[in-house]
Amino acid sequence: MAEIDKTPTPERRESRVLMFSLLLVVIATAAIAIIGLFLLKPPAEIIEGQAEATSVRVSGKLPGRVTEIYVKEGDMVKKGDTLIHIHSSFAEAKLMQATEMKKAAAAQNRKVDAGTRSQIVQGARDLVAQAAAAREIAQKTYDRMQNLYNEGVMSAQKRDEAKAAYDAAVAGEKAAQSQLSLAMAGAQNEDKESAAAMVGVAQGGIKEVDAVLEDQYLLAPCDGQIDQIYPEPGELVSLGTPLMTVLKIDDKWVTFNVREEVLNDFKLGDKVKVMIPALDKKEVDVEVYYVRDMGSYATWRATKSTGQWDSRTFQVKARPTEQLKDLRPGMTVVYRP
Repeated sequence: MAEIDKTPTPERRESRVLMFSLLLVVIATAAIAIIGLFLLKPPAEIIEGQAEATSVRVSGKLPGRVTEIYVKEGDMVKKGDTLIHIHSSFAEAKLMQATEMKKAAAAQNRKVDAGTRSQIVQGARDLVAQAAAAREIAQKTYDRMQNLYNEGVMSAQKRDEAKAAYDAAVAGEKAAQSQLSLAMAGAQNEDKESAAAMVGVAQGGIKEVDAVLEDQYLLAPCDGQIDQIYPEPGELVSLGTPLMTVLKIDDKWVTFNVREEVLNDFKLGDKVKVMIPALDKKEVDVEVYYVRDMGSYATWRATKSTGQWDSRTFQVKARPTEQLKDLRPGMTVVYRP
Protein backbone atom coordinates (compact mmCIF):
# COMPACT_ATOMS: atom_id res chain seq x y z
CA MET A 1 0.00 0.00 0.00
CA ALA A 2 1.41 3.39 -0.98
CA GLU A 3 2.02 6.05 1.74
CA ILE A 4 0.27 9.49 1.51
CA ASP A 5 2.67 12.35 0.98
CA LYS A 6 2.08 14.85 3.91
CA THR A 7 4.63 17.37 2.79
CA PRO A 8 2.87 20.84 2.75
CA THR A 9 2.49 22.31 -0.64
CA PRO A 10 2.99 26.04 -1.31
CA GLU A 11 -0.79 26.52 -1.61
CA ARG A 12 -1.35 24.98 1.82
CA ARG A 13 1.34 27.09 3.41
CA GLU A 14 -0.17 30.25 1.91
CA SER A 15 -3.64 29.33 3.16
CA ARG A 16 -2.34 28.73 6.66
CA VAL A 17 -0.58 32.11 6.70
CA LEU A 18 -3.72 33.86 5.54
CA MET A 19 -5.85 32.21 8.20
CA PHE A 20 -3.32 33.08 10.87
CA SER A 21 -3.24 36.73 9.71
CA LEU A 22 -7.01 37.00 9.80
CA LEU A 23 -7.04 35.56 13.30
CA LEU A 24 -4.51 38.15 14.45
CA VAL A 25 -6.59 40.98 12.93
CA VAL A 26 -9.73 39.77 14.69
CA ILE A 27 -7.92 39.46 18.00
CA ALA A 28 -6.38 42.94 17.63
CA THR A 29 -9.76 44.51 16.74
CA ALA A 30 -11.44 42.88 19.71
CA ALA A 31 -8.66 44.06 21.99
CA ILE A 32 -8.92 47.62 20.74
CA ALA A 33 -12.70 47.58 21.20
CA ILE A 34 -12.39 46.30 24.75
CA ILE A 35 -9.76 48.93 25.58
CA GLY A 36 -11.95 51.64 24.05
CA LEU A 37 -14.89 50.64 26.22
CA PHE A 38 -12.78 51.15 29.30
CA LEU A 39 -10.85 54.23 28.26
CA LEU A 40 -13.29 56.28 26.16
CA LYS A 41 -15.72 58.49 28.07
CA PRO A 42 -19.02 59.82 26.70
CA PRO A 43 -18.92 63.51 25.74
CA ALA A 44 -19.89 65.89 28.51
CA GLU A 45 -23.50 67.08 28.41
CA ILE A 46 -23.94 70.76 27.63
CA ILE A 47 -26.90 73.15 27.50
CA GLU A 48 -26.65 75.76 24.81
CA GLY A 49 -28.26 79.19 25.02
CA GLN A 50 -27.71 82.62 23.56
CA ALA A 51 -27.18 86.21 24.62
CA GLU A 52 -30.03 88.73 24.38
CA ALA A 53 -30.48 92.48 24.88
CA THR A 54 -33.46 94.84 25.10
CA SER A 55 -34.39 96.30 21.72
CA VAL A 56 -36.60 99.42 21.58
CA ARG A 57 -38.53 100.18 18.40
CA VAL A 58 -38.71 103.79 17.23
CA SER A 59 -41.96 104.75 15.50
CA GLY A 60 -44.17 107.82 15.24
CA LYS A 61 -47.74 108.93 14.67
CA LEU A 62 -46.96 111.13 11.67
CA PRO A 63 -47.42 109.57 8.23
CA GLY A 64 -45.20 111.22 5.66
CA ARG A 65 -41.96 111.04 3.69
CA VAL A 66 -38.55 110.39 5.25
CA THR A 67 -36.44 113.43 4.35
CA GLU A 68 -33.32 112.80 6.40
CA ILE A 69 -31.81 110.15 8.68
CA TYR A 70 -29.25 111.57 11.13
CA VAL A 71 -27.74 108.27 12.35
CA LYS A 72 -26.51 105.03 10.87
CA GLU A 73 -26.46 101.45 12.10
CA GLY A 74 -23.91 100.93 14.85
CA ASP A 75 -23.95 104.55 16.10
CA MET A 76 -24.13 105.11 19.85
CA VAL A 77 -26.89 107.54 20.84
CA LYS A 78 -28.10 109.25 24.00
CA LYS A 79 -31.71 109.62 25.06
CA GLY A 80 -33.20 112.65 23.26
CA ASP A 81 -30.83 112.62 20.27
CA THR A 82 -32.52 113.41 16.94
CA LEU A 83 -32.73 110.29 14.78
CA ILE A 84 -34.92 110.99 11.76
CA HIS A 85 -36.96 113.73 10.06
CA ILE A 86 -40.37 113.02 8.50
CA HIS A 87 -42.10 115.65 6.36
CA SER A 88 -45.89 115.69 5.94
CA SER A 89 -47.44 118.39 3.74
CA PHE A 90 -50.88 117.08 4.71
CA ALA A 91 -50.26 117.68 8.43
CA GLU A 92 -48.90 121.17 7.74
CA ALA A 93 -52.01 121.98 5.70
CA LYS A 94 -54.18 120.75 8.58
CA LEU A 95 -52.25 123.02 10.94
CA MET A 96 -52.85 126.02 8.67
CA GLN A 97 -56.54 125.17 8.47
CA ALA A 98 -56.83 124.82 12.25
CA THR A 99 -55.01 128.13 12.77
CA GLU A 100 -57.37 129.99 10.43
CA MET A 101 -60.38 128.40 12.13
CA LYS A 102 -59.10 129.69 15.45
CA LYS A 103 -58.74 133.19 14.02
CA ALA A 104 -62.32 133.10 12.72
CA ALA A 105 -63.66 131.83 16.05
CA ALA A 106 -61.70 134.47 17.95
CA ALA A 107 -63.09 137.24 15.69
CA GLN A 108 -66.64 135.99 16.28
CA ASN A 109 -65.98 135.90 20.01
CA ARG A 110 -64.70 139.49 19.99
CA LYS A 111 -67.78 140.55 18.06
CA VAL A 112 -70.05 138.97 20.64
CA ASP A 113 -68.09 140.49 23.53
CA ALA A 114 -68.18 143.92 21.91
CA GLY A 115 -71.98 143.87 21.92
CA THR A 116 -74.35 145.48 19.40
CA ARG A 117 -73.08 148.13 17.01
CA SER A 118 -73.52 151.73 18.14
CA GLN A 119 -75.59 152.53 15.03
CA ILE A 120 -78.16 149.91 15.98
CA VAL A 121 -78.31 151.20 19.57
CA GLN A 122 -78.78 154.77 18.31
CA GLY A 123 -81.54 153.62 15.98
CA ALA A 124 -83.32 151.97 18.90
CA ARG A 125 -83.06 155.20 20.90
CA ASP A 126 -84.59 157.13 18.01
CA LEU A 127 -87.49 154.70 17.86
CA VAL A 128 -88.05 155.16 21.61
CA ALA A 129 -88.12 158.96 21.19
CA GLN A 130 -90.51 158.64 18.25
CA ALA A 131 -92.81 156.34 20.24
CA ALA A 132 -92.72 158.72 23.22
CA ALA A 133 -93.72 161.64 21.01
CA ALA A 134 -96.57 159.63 19.53
CA ARG A 135 -97.72 158.67 23.01
CA GLU A 136 -97.74 162.35 24.17
CA ILE A 137 -99.83 163.41 21.17
CA ALA A 138 -102.24 160.52 21.70
CA GLN A 139 -102.54 161.41 25.40
CA LYS A 140 -103.34 165.07 24.68
CA THR A 141 -105.90 164.08 22.10
CA TYR A 142 -107.52 161.67 24.52
CA ASP A 143 -107.58 164.32 27.28
CA ARG A 144 -109.37 166.80 24.99
CA MET A 145 -111.87 164.19 23.86
CA GLN A 146 -112.57 163.27 27.48
CA ASN A 147 -113.24 166.92 28.37
CA LEU A 148 -115.57 167.37 25.40
CA TYR A 149 -117.35 164.16 26.33
CA ASN A 150 -117.82 165.41 29.87
CA GLU A 151 -119.41 168.62 28.51
CA GLY A 152 -121.75 166.55 26.37
CA VAL A 153 -120.34 167.87 23.13
CA MET A 154 -118.48 164.68 22.07
CA SER A 155 -120.01 161.29 21.57
CA ALA A 156 -118.80 158.28 23.54
CA GLN A 157 -117.60 156.58 20.35
CA LYS A 158 -115.17 159.39 19.53
CA ARG A 159 -113.92 159.38 23.12
CA ASP A 160 -113.34 155.60 22.95
CA GLU A 161 -111.44 155.89 19.66
CA ALA A 162 -109.13 158.48 21.21
CA LYS A 163 -108.61 156.18 24.22
CA ALA A 164 -107.68 153.23 21.94
CA ALA A 165 -105.17 155.38 20.05
CA TYR A 166 -103.60 156.45 23.32
CA ASP A 167 -103.31 152.88 24.59
CA ALA A 168 -101.67 151.82 21.30
CA ALA A 169 -99.15 154.65 21.59
CA VAL A 170 -98.28 153.60 25.13
CA ALA A 171 -97.74 150.00 23.98
CA GLY A 172 -95.62 151.18 21.07
CA GLU A 173 -93.41 153.16 23.42
CA LYS A 174 -92.94 150.14 25.67
CA ALA A 175 -91.99 147.96 22.68
CA ALA A 176 -89.45 150.51 21.48
CA GLN A 177 -87.99 150.70 24.99
CA SER A 178 -87.63 146.90 25.05
CA GLN A 179 -85.78 146.93 21.72
CA LEU A 180 -83.43 149.58 23.08
CA SER A 181 -82.75 147.47 26.17
CA LEU A 182 -81.93 144.41 24.02
CA ALA A 183 -79.61 146.42 21.79
CA MET A 184 -77.76 147.84 24.76
CA ALA A 185 -77.48 144.44 26.51
CA GLY A 186 -75.85 142.82 23.45
CA ALA A 187 -75.76 139.07 22.87
CA GLN A 188 -77.33 136.56 25.23
CA ASN A 189 -75.16 134.65 27.69
CA GLU A 190 -75.71 131.48 25.69
CA ASP A 191 -74.36 133.18 22.57
CA LYS A 192 -71.30 134.37 24.46
CA GLU A 193 -70.65 130.90 25.88
CA SER A 194 -71.07 129.35 22.43
CA ALA A 195 -68.59 131.77 20.86
CA ALA A 196 -66.05 131.14 23.64
CA ALA A 197 -66.50 127.38 23.20
CA MET A 198 -65.81 127.65 19.46
CA VAL A 199 -62.50 129.34 20.28
CA GLY A 200 -61.67 126.43 22.60
CA VAL A 201 -62.54 123.88 19.91
CA ALA A 202 -60.31 125.65 17.40
CA GLN A 203 -57.47 125.75 19.92
CA GLY A 204 -57.91 122.03 20.54
CA GLY A 205 -57.62 121.38 16.80
CA ILE A 206 -54.31 123.26 16.72
CA LYS A 207 -52.99 121.27 19.69
CA GLU A 208 -54.01 118.03 18.01
CA VAL A 209 -52.10 118.84 14.84
CA ASP A 210 -49.15 120.13 16.88
CA ALA A 211 -49.05 116.82 18.76
CA VAL A 212 -48.81 114.96 15.45
CA LEU A 213 -46.18 117.32 14.07
CA GLU A 214 -44.04 116.75 17.16
CA ASP A 215 -43.15 113.40 15.61
CA GLN A 216 -41.72 114.95 12.46
CA TYR A 217 -38.42 114.81 14.35
CA LEU A 218 -38.13 111.47 16.15
CA LEU A 219 -35.81 111.29 19.16
CA ALA A 220 -33.91 108.43 20.75
CA PRO A 221 -36.09 106.92 23.51
CA CYS A 222 -33.08 105.70 25.52
CA ASP A 223 -29.30 105.41 25.57
CA GLY A 224 -28.04 102.66 23.31
CA GLN A 225 -26.83 101.64 19.89
CA ILE A 226 -28.67 101.90 16.58
CA ASP A 227 -29.34 98.28 15.70
CA GLN A 228 -31.43 98.43 12.51
CA ILE A 229 -32.75 101.17 10.22
CA TYR A 230 -35.65 100.13 8.02
CA PRO A 231 -36.58 102.99 5.61
CA GLU A 232 -34.37 104.91 3.23
CA PRO A 233 -34.53 108.69 2.67
CA GLY A 234 -37.38 109.50 0.31
CA GLU A 235 -39.58 106.57 1.32
CA LEU A 236 -43.16 107.05 2.53
CA VAL A 237 -43.99 105.74 6.00
CA SER A 238 -47.41 105.18 7.51
CA LEU A 239 -48.78 105.76 10.99
CA GLY A 240 -46.96 103.71 13.65
CA THR A 241 -44.51 102.09 11.22
CA PRO A 242 -41.28 100.96 13.00
CA LEU A 243 -38.46 103.05 11.55
CA MET A 244 -35.47 101.80 13.51
CA THR A 245 -34.49 99.91 16.65
CA VAL A 246 -32.24 101.06 19.48
CA LEU A 247 -30.35 98.35 21.36
CA LYS A 248 -29.95 98.96 25.10
CA ILE A 249 -26.49 97.43 25.34
CA ASP A 250 -26.38 97.88 29.11
CA ASP A 251 -29.41 95.62 29.53
CA LYS A 252 -28.16 92.15 28.56
CA TRP A 253 -29.06 88.63 29.61
CA VAL A 254 -28.69 85.03 28.48
CA THR A 255 -31.51 82.64 27.64
CA PHE A 256 -31.62 78.84 27.91
CA ASN A 257 -34.40 76.45 26.94
CA VAL A 258 -34.01 73.46 29.30
CA ARG A 259 -35.93 70.30 30.05
CA GLU A 260 -37.45 70.12 33.49
CA GLU A 261 -35.06 67.35 34.57
CA VAL A 262 -32.22 69.89 34.84
CA LEU A 263 -34.31 72.71 36.23
CA ASN A 264 -32.84 72.07 39.66
CA ASP A 265 -29.65 73.76 38.38
CA PHE A 266 -31.55 76.96 37.53
CA LYS A 267 -33.39 78.09 40.64
CA LEU A 268 -34.39 81.72 40.94
CA GLY A 269 -31.54 83.71 42.46
CA ASP A 270 -28.93 80.99 41.83
CA LYS A 271 -25.62 81.88 40.21
CA VAL A 272 -24.30 79.50 37.59
CA LYS A 273 -21.12 79.57 35.55
CA VAL A 274 -21.38 79.69 31.77
CA MET A 275 -18.86 79.79 28.92
CA ILE A 276 -19.01 82.17 25.96
CA PRO A 277 -17.13 80.72 22.95
CA ALA A 278 -17.06 84.02 21.03
CA LEU A 279 -15.28 85.79 23.93
CA ASP A 280 -12.27 83.43 23.88
CA LYS A 281 -14.24 80.83 25.83
CA LYS A 282 -14.53 83.24 28.73
CA GLU A 283 -16.32 81.85 31.78
CA VAL A 284 -18.63 84.19 33.66
CA ASP A 285 -21.21 83.94 36.42
CA VAL A 286 -24.85 84.66 35.63
CA GLU A 287 -27.74 85.04 38.08
CA VAL A 288 -31.08 83.40 37.28
CA TYR A 289 -33.98 85.88 37.49
CA TYR A 290 -36.68 84.33 35.28
CA VAL A 291 -38.09 80.82 34.78
CA ARG A 292 -41.18 80.16 32.68
CA ASP A 293 -42.91 77.14 31.21
CA MET A 294 -42.87 77.39 27.40
CA GLY A 295 -46.18 75.60 26.98
CA SER A 296 -47.35 72.28 25.61
CA TYR A 297 -45.87 72.91 22.16
CA ALA A 298 -42.37 72.56 23.67
CA THR A 299 -43.04 69.34 25.59
CA TRP A 300 -40.78 66.31 25.00
CA ARG A 301 -43.15 63.35 24.53
CA ALA A 302 -42.24 59.93 25.89
CA THR A 303 -41.71 57.30 23.18
CA LYS A 304 -42.31 54.29 25.41
CA SER A 305 -45.44 53.44 27.34
CA THR A 306 -43.45 52.40 30.41
CA GLY A 307 -40.31 53.63 32.05
CA GLN A 308 -40.43 57.19 30.60
CA TRP A 309 -42.56 60.30 31.01
CA ASP A 310 -43.25 63.55 29.19
CA SER A 311 -40.82 66.35 29.94
CA ARG A 312 -41.76 70.01 29.63
CA THR A 313 -39.38 72.70 28.43
CA PHE A 314 -38.74 75.84 30.46
CA GLN A 315 -37.21 79.13 29.41
CA VAL A 316 -34.55 80.37 31.80
CA LYS A 317 -33.11 83.89 31.78
CA ALA A 318 -30.04 85.00 33.71
CA ARG A 319 -28.07 88.24 33.88
CA PRO A 320 -24.25 88.40 33.98
CA THR A 321 -22.93 89.48 37.36
CA GLU A 322 -20.32 91.65 35.62
CA GLN A 323 -20.45 94.07 32.70
CA LEU A 324 -19.45 92.37 29.45
CA LYS A 325 -18.84 95.11 26.92
CA ASP A 326 -18.13 92.73 24.05
CA LEU A 327 -21.12 90.45 24.66
CA ARG A 328 -23.48 90.86 21.71
CA PRO A 329 -27.03 89.58 21.20
CA GLY A 330 -27.04 86.26 19.39
CA MET A 331 -23.74 84.99 20.80
CA THR A 332 -23.75 81.36 21.92
CA VAL A 333 -23.61 80.70 25.66
CA VAL A 334 -22.78 77.22 27.00
CA TYR A 335 -23.64 75.75 30.39
CA ARG A 336 -22.14 72.45 31.56
CA PRO A 337 -24.24 70.69 34.23
